[in-house]
Amino acid sequence: MTMADRYTRLAVRGHFVQTRAGQGDSPVILAEEDGLMLVESGRITWFGPWQEGRTQVDEHCELICYEREQLIVPGFIDTHVHYPQLEIIASHGARLLEWLQRYTFPAEMRYKDRDHARRMARFFIRELLKNGTTTAMVFCTVHPGSVEALFAAAGDAAMRIIAGKVLMDRHGPPELLDTPETGYAQSRELIETYHGRGRLLYAVTPRFAPTSSPEELEIAGRLRAEFPQTWLQTHLAETPEEVAWVRELFPERAGYLDVYHHHGLTGERCVFAHCLYLEDAEWRLLHATGSTIAWCPTSNCFLGSGLFDPGRAGDEGIGLGLASDVGGGTSLSMLRTAAEAYQVAHLQNQPFDAAEGLFRLTLGNARALGLDHLLGSFEAGKEADFVVLDTRATELMAMRCSVADSLEEQLFALLLLGDDRVIRHTWVNGSLVHERTEAPCPRRP
Repeated sequence: MTMADRYTRLAVRGHFVQTRAGQGDSPVILAEEDGLMLVESGRITWFGPWQEGRTQVDEHCELICYEREQLIVPGFIDTHVHYPQLEIIASHGARLLEWLQRYTFPAEMRYKDRDHARRMARFFIRELLKNGTTTAMVFCTVHPGSVEALFAAAGDAAMRIIAGKVLMDRHGPPELLDTPETGYAQSRELIETYHGRGRLLYAVTPRFAPTSSPEELEIAGRLRAEFPQTWLQTHLAETPEEVAWVRELFPERAGYLDVYHHHGLTGERCVFAHCLYLEDAEWRLLHATGSTIAWCPTSNCFLGSGLFDPGRAGDEGIGLGLASDVGGGTSLSMLRTAAEAYQVAHLQNQPFDAAEGLFRLTLGNARALGLDHLLGSFEAGKEADFVVLDTRATELMAMRCSVADSLEEQLFALLLLGDDRVIRHTWVNGSLVHERTEAPCPRRP
């Protein structure tokens, strides 16, 4: 009898920490110091105190026990990231539009090579899992093969990934341009092949308004109308220069967001990255359409784009996700991203505590993507994606956490000091997919 034959269920015992929206939609931390989670076929079937559920653990359960200092949290979710830009992370000295020309476009040209795309997709997925990210919304390149490579790598890990082929038919190198006809046909084929296969989901993906003609934006809207269960991801109002460029290219539209809205590219499951320079009417339109913002603090700071106003998003009742935005962003670690978000909020005299940070990485980001019925907490029926955080991952963290007066203080320290070293284990769909070793061996893509 093999281990797989013997065990039909997974039981995890340990110190569980999650969040929920509290009074006034302000998140609160929920902890179960000696908790039990039962998992079957990738789904959580029961969660609660160990003493209440221990009788459900029998010879058909594989029991995994974690120490109290190892905090079990829902898997991290990244609401906006570019996997082909991982190669150019931390490239020096450029603003957004120059960044695209100097670094992004040359890197993305290499994804015409399917072997290169496959290597980098596997590397990207490994890095996500190493950082505790179990779900992500991902930009690929204009090449259909880049999408196929990413979905294959994510499928091998049973990850929930939302991704799409970039639509881009102008203002870029010829090697990175499609046409409205090829963009529509290739996107449609990818949707029909991958959307809803396992845990894979598709996002219609115009890069941003300046690189799409009105005809290209029209076919993006057509795809969303024909496949209303897909997502939409793009960029919006990241820099003043970009906003001015959009006004020149689309003088007939009321503003940047109206360019998308006119083509049916706003609404539920529409995620707009950045949103640093919105006009009042655009804030109102995002709310009215149920669209979502992806807040990208590390890239906004690194590229010198500006500071996002999270308080305004809350006041306007707009869904908000937190995102790494690699490669403009400087780390795939959502812990590092949350640390930067705290600093951006703090600079603007806005609150951002441990509960807010953990909520943004888990249930809040699941809600922003319209996936909170599946992800983000330990409720029965949800998918079993979770991460084990080691409060003793480094000597400094061990010392800091040992003198913390509360769980909230420990979590805040982990948010500010943490990175991939804190991630002891990453579990996806009820399976262990990453285990941190004490001396990891470097691996090339």
